[in-house]
Amino acid sequence: MIATLHRLLAAPETHRQLVELAAGAPASAVLSLRLPLPGAPADWLALLPGEQPWWYRARPQRGEYRLAIGHALQLVSAGPNRFAALDNAFNGVCRDWRRNGPALAFAGFAFDARTEQPLPNALLAIPGLLLESLNGQHTLTLSTTAGRLTQSFDEWPGWLNATPPMAEGVGPRPWRAEPLADRAWMARVIAALRDIGRGQLDKVVLSRSRRIESPQAFAARPILARLNAQQPASVVYGHGHRHLAFLGASPERLVGKQGRRIRVDALAGTAWPGSLALAEGKNRHEQSLVVRAICEALAPCCAAAPEVGDLEEHAAGQLRHWRSRIRAQALGETTLFDLLRALHPTPAVGGFPAAAAQTWLDAHHEKRNGWYSGGFGILTPEGDGEFSVALRSALLDGCTAELQAGAGIVAGSDPEQELAETEAKFGTLLAALGGTPARHSRCA
Repeated sequence: MIATLHRLLAAPETHRQLVELAAGAPASAVLSLRLPLPGAPADWLALLPGEQPWWYRARPQRGEYRLAIGHALQLVSAGPNRFAALDNAFNGVCRDWRRNGPALAFAGFAFDARTEQPLPNALLAIPGLLLESLNGQHTLTLSTTAGRLTQSFDEWPGWLNATPPMAEGVGPRPWRAEPLADRAWMARVIAALRDIGRGQLDKVVLSRSRRIESPQAFAARPILARLNAQQPASVVYGHGHRHLAFLGASPERLVGKQGRRIRVDALAGTAWPGSLALAEGKNRHEQSLVVRAICEALAPCCAAAPEVGDLEEHAAGQLRHWRSRIRAQALGETTLFDLLRALHPTPAVGGFPAAAAQTWLDAHHEKRNGWYSGGFGILTPEGDGEFSVALRSALLDGCTAELQAGAGIVAGSDPEQELAETEAKFGTLLAALGGTPARHSRCA
C-alpha cells in the first residue's frame, strides 16, 4: 500500500490538481485534494507513523476507519473561552479552504479548561494525509496551505516512510493493587454521598487512575487493533506524537451535528458480569439525571424541545449501560462549538447540577489525565461533525500507561460497588494492553 501511495503522491496529475487549487489563493489558504484508493486495507493501522503526529478514529461495526498523518494546520486553545476561540479560528480557516471534495479536521479537548497537560488543552488539526475507509470505499486526502505546497510535495513521502517496524515485545508488568489509593478513593465516595444527602448536589463523577509499566515502550498500533476487535460497537480513537499517545474506546456520543440535525447520547448506569442488575434504582436514577441535564442544556440552542428516545441497553464489550438517544433541531446560527460549550461536561462525566459538581470536584482535587472525559471528534469545513466523550482511555508515555475510569455517585450508591465499577471499566484497556508488542526502544 505504501508503494501505491507513493505513486499517487508522485503522479503529475496529483501535482496539477493541487496547483490548480492553489491558483490565486492566499498563502494561508488550506488546500485539500481527495483521491480514490482502490484495494486499500481496512483499518490503516499498519501505516501508523512513529515520528509525525497522528489521529485515528474507527467505528468497526460500521466499517469506518480513519488515519490522519501529519498536520497541515493546527489550532490550540485553553481557558473558559476555548470553544469560542476554536470556533472563530476554524471559521476563518474554512472561509478560504479550497477542496475538490469532502475534507476533515480532527479535534480533542480536556475535561477541565484550566488543565495544563502533556497534550494541549484543546487542539484542532487539519491533517496533511488522511486515509479513509468508509463502507468499502477507500480514499486519500492531501492537505496543505497554498504557501507550503512545494514543501509539502517533498515532505509527504517521508511521512509515509516513517512508519516504524513492529518487534516482538514483552507485555506490560502485571499491575499491583494499591490499597491506600483505593481507600482514599472510597473515602471520597463516602464524602460525596454525605454531601448528596445534605442536598448540595445530586450526582458527582469520581475518577481513579492506574499506572501500568512495561519493559519496552508501549506501541499504540496493537492496542488500537485490539480495541477494534474487542469494542466493535464503540468509537475507537487515538492521537499521538512520538512517544506520547492518548487512546481509547468510547461508547458515548457527546454530540453530532449534520446541517441543523443534532444527535446526543445520554449514557449512564453500568453493569458488568457478576454485578447488580442494570435495572437497579440507582442506575435508572443516574440515567434520568443525565437526560434531564442534556435536554436543559440543549434547549437554548434548539428550535423546539429536544426529543428523547426510548431507554435502551447499550453493550460496550462486557459492560452494559442505559442509553437514551436525544434528537433536536438547531437554531439557524448554532455551530458545533456552540453545542460543545452548552453540553460539556454532561452529568455522565461531571455531575449534576453542573456548577455544584464542578465546585465539589475542585474542592476535592479531582485530577484527570490526557483528554479523559473530555472530547474527541471530527469536523467538516461545512460545520458538521461528531464528538465522542473520551472514555475507556489510556495515556501512553514511553514505557508507562496511565489508565483512568470513573463512576457516577448518586443517592443510593454503594462505595464497594462503585469501586468494582471502575475496576470493570479498567478492564477494557487492560485487555487491550495485554501482551502488547512494543517498538524496538527499551526502557531503563
